[in-house]
Amino acid sequence: MPLLAAGDAAARPDAVRRLRRSPRRGDRVGDLAQRGRPPDQQARLHQTGEKHVPNRRLTWQIPPPHPVGRSAAQPPGGGDRKLIPVLKPEEAQRPYTVTELANEIRRELRPLTALLLKGEVSGMKRGTAGHYNFSIQDGLSRLDAVLFADDSRRVTTLPEDGQVFIFRGRVDFFGKTGRLSFIVDQVEFDDVGKLRARLEELKRRLELEGAFDPKRKRSLPFLPHNVALLTSPTGAVINDLQETIWDRYPNMGIVLYPVQVQGAGAPMSVTRALRRCNQEKVADVIVLARGGGSFEEMYAFNTELVARAILDSRLPVVTALGHTSDRTVADMVGDAECRTPTEAGARVVPKKADLLTSLRERRRRLEREVGRRLSREMDGLKSLRMRLLRLLTTLIQRPADRVARAQADLAKLSPVHQIERRELGLREQQRRLRAAVTLRLQVSRGRLAATGGQERIERALANRITEEARRLEGQRRRLVALSPESVLTRGYSITRDAATGVILRSAAQASVEQKVTIQLGSGTLGGRVEEVEA
Repeated sequence: MPLLAAGDAAARPDAVRRLRRSPRRGDRVGDLAQRGRPPDQQARLHQTGEKHVPNRRLTWQIPPPHPVGRSAAQPPGGGDRKLIPVLKPEEAQRPYTVTELANEIRRELRPLTALLLKGEVSGMKRGTAGHYNFSIQDGLSRLDAVLFADDSRRVTTLPEDGQVFIFRGRVDFFGKTGRLSFIVDQVEFDDVGKLRARLEELKRRLELEGAFDPKRKRSLPFLPHNVALLTSPTGAVINDLQETIWDRYPNMGIVLYPVQVQGAGAPMSVTRALRRCNQEKVADVIVLARGGGSFEEMYAFNTELVARAILDSRLPVVTALGHTSDRTVADMVGDAECRTPTEAGARVVPKKADLLTSLRERRRRLEREVGRRLSREMDGLKSLRMRLLRLLTTLIQRPADRVARAQADLAKLSPVHQIERRELGLREQQRRLRAAVTLRLQVSRGRLAATGGQERIERALANRITEEARRLEGQRRRLVALSPESVLTRGYSITRDAATGVILRSAAQASVEQKVTIQLGSGTLGGRVEEVEA
């Protein structure tokens, strides 16, 4: 609320009621009472007045002005109004007590209300009860001042040392300390331009620090569990934000942190709420909201205290400070800027229906993709299974082939096989010899028939056949004598390992309890080694 001067009372009926206070009986009309009074009070000049003092009465009289053309006997300045005490003789003999005089002074100062006082602030101190003590001074004088806690929460600007302000309040006298003080109930900058200059200086410093850099801003969570709302507990902002958020996401949690959004205590209130919200960690995003206002009313969000608190916040901060023409510093350093609480609610919370639709679509796409991948994996598994079966078959068949080849090689190395192979060779050689002999005989017969020597040839041929037959018989006997069967028939035997079929050529190859087979000249025996003597 802008300050209201006493002369503006006619334009504000509510202010008129405040400014028009019933005059107390005995109000003194003097220099002290006249300075700073509203015009309506200054116009009232009492010819006489009474002042109530405990146990006695003090009467003041104001003589009428002297008529024009006064006599020379009148003293200079005799026409001025003066306060002449008129006391009864018994009252004039009794002195004031200090308390009585202090009470008199205080009562006399009570009518001095709704005064406007301009001066520079110095010695600003905050008391333990939340009030502020300071001095208001100009080049010549100084007056102590007090801003009580209740009034400090209502003022739009908190006084600062070295700054010139316009104060509204009343004069009071404290008897215990003997001090005259100005009780402040409203504060305003002397010049809004100075306030804007300080704001621009703050913006320049923050910009140099990179506080406005978009890369510094934190991203908002896609779907927060809870939303922290920092705003006045009595404004319409809460209802607007609740309706927006719960319309978009009915079961979204909203945590309210009541703050003062206007007045001298607003910056500290907002700062404390931001710090508390970060410490408690009950929300994922913070919405700092207000329903707009004038430059002075919004000044709390242009203070460095609030800006630093937003910059230090670990949680993203969304500002929704209303339809204002000027961006606040809080908007500039915040992570997202919205004009209204409704816009902020739509910014921080997605629509649940849209999420469900998106989830269903994503589920269908995921199911299709999973089906395609499963089909590809099944085909891959089938191919891998066939390869594995072929590999296993190869691994199993390969040792079997090796065993078969080894058995064939062993069979080739056995004496029986060698004898059979030699016998086959001899038979083939015999067949070729017979064929050659038959061919030669036929040729010889033809020649003999031509020459008449057939009989001689036949005798020679018979002799040759007889000789070859004797030679073949001798070779057969030698082969039979060398054959293992012939050796076995003479009492020898062949011992083999029963498991592998390997011929045991020395006792070192055998072991106790080893099973063996013994081949005789006729038949085979099975046995077990009981003793080995190498």
